[in-house]
Amino acid sequence: MSFNHLSSVEAAAMIPHGATVGFSGFTPAGSAKSIPVAIASHARHEHAAGRPYTIRVLAGASTGKYIDHELVQADAVSYRAPYQSDSLMRGKINEGKIAFVDMHLSHFPQMVLQGFLGKLDFAVIEATEVTADGRVYLTTSIGASPAFLQAAKKVFIEINHKQNPRLREMADILVPPTPPNRNILPITHVGAKVGKPYAEVDPAKIVGIVETDAMDDVEPFTTQNGCAEKIASHVADFLVKERKSGRIPVEFLPLQAGIGNTCNAIMGKLGNCPDIPDFSMYTEVCQNSLLDLIDAGRLKMISTTALTLTNDYMQRVFSNIDHYAKHIVLRPQDISNNPEVIRRLGVISINTALEVDLMGHVNSSHVMGTKIMNGIGGSGDFTRNAYVSIFVCPALAKGGAISSIVPMCAHVDHNEHSVGVIVTDQGYADLRGKAPRERAHLVIDHCAHPEFRDDLWRYLRSVSDVHVPHNLTRAFAMHRQYQLAGSMHGIHWDQFL
Repeated sequence: MSFNHLSSVEAAAMIPHGATVGFSGFTPAGSAKSIPVAIASHARHEHAAGRPYTIRVLAGASTGKYIDHELVQADAVSYRAPYQSDSLMRGKINEGKIAFVDMHLSHFPQMVLQGFLGKLDFAVIEATEVTADGRVYLTTSIGASPAFLQAAKKVFIEINHKQNPRLREMADILVPPTPPNRNILPITHVGAKVGKPYAEVDPAKIVGIVETDAMDDVEPFTTQNGCAEKIASHVADFLVKERKSGRIPVEFLPLQAGIGNTCNAIMGKLGNCPDIPDFSMYTEVCQNSLLDLIDAGRLKMISTTALTLTNDYMQRVFSNIDHYAKHIVLRPQDISNNPEVIRRLGVISINTALEVDLMGHVNSSHVMGTKIMNGIGGSGDFTRNAYVSIFVCPALAKGGAISSIVPMCAHVDHNEHSVGVIVTDQGYADLRGKAPRERAHLVIDHCAHPEFRDDLWRYLRSVSDVHVPHNLTRAFAMHRQYQLAGSMHGIHWDQFL
């Protein structure tokens, strides 16, 4: 079977106003590139002619400039799920101009396949090859692309000649059947492969092939700062202590780490720690620092859904696929983030928080409880099922105006039952097995910044002897102080009675 070859402009013109489109990409890795840019141009043309044009956008996670940024600049998005990290899109969501649905990333493919998010009109998927019988060889991420290919009514394939066809040697693609017909996933170690090196699509659904020639263009992270280094040291100290105590096996356990500067610093610190043995990772994103750990012989194997690497690091992979294919497995996000596998392997999770309260609840997604930052991402998938769940954040934010440790979180993504350890640049609090008031003492003493400890102690002492020490009239006093004065400093507790 031969497929039609189209220009990106021709493809974009076939996607009507109001369509729901699933784009490949998990972070900028493997994202569709040519067609979304053409859709943005088409939207501008329609708007200039006085006609409405927006689409509903689905992608495995955030996507980078080619999709989220370009489409938002063209006012071409009416709906977005399940995660984003673009500043322009964030602003439109918080202004109420884009409907955004935040959800656990492991749940997303099933929600697409079962129609929970409505019918998927189009899928736009980056690949290195598509065969006549419908084998689609994906590129630097797997994400939700296998689900999109199955669920979409019509499919466009972007063949990207800048991507290396040998990326398929890392791919392990499996789309589980619908409940109640699922078997146990036979992933008994991080590197186990249980699927195929390609995704599958009904060839009759492929509307056309568009040729592309662009790199993922992942932006580099900023240089590590002293705060991130202190957090990394505390995480390493905790894990070393746990291993020496026998609570973590001597041979160690697989790690998961979120994306960003702090988690990069943590992985670098663990890689340089002589008391941490060579380890593996069962995670969702492979960043630059993890490639360095592979090359140093410290990271034995990584299971992930995306190679979120800057161009120079990606070229390193392309030039030495023989080496890296032995250490990297690329899976769909509902497998990379699968709760059953995470629990069975005993994954130790490390994720970032925006704020933490005295009970150990964690807010990882909303500023002041109302404005989305990025979303919950995969943190809930790992946290709820981890062998040990760790959350990290600096003790201060906004140049010292905000305490990341507060009496009560203004939004809760991870409740006290799921959160094991809190780490800031001030130290760490092991909350496992601790009663509510014990938790509060540990969090204040070991995680809060000294500038805010007196306020937090004053709040705690204002609570009578009850099981959960919260004063409902003062629980959000620090947040209200920030809203009134632009800083949590200088709070007058008597005004919050």
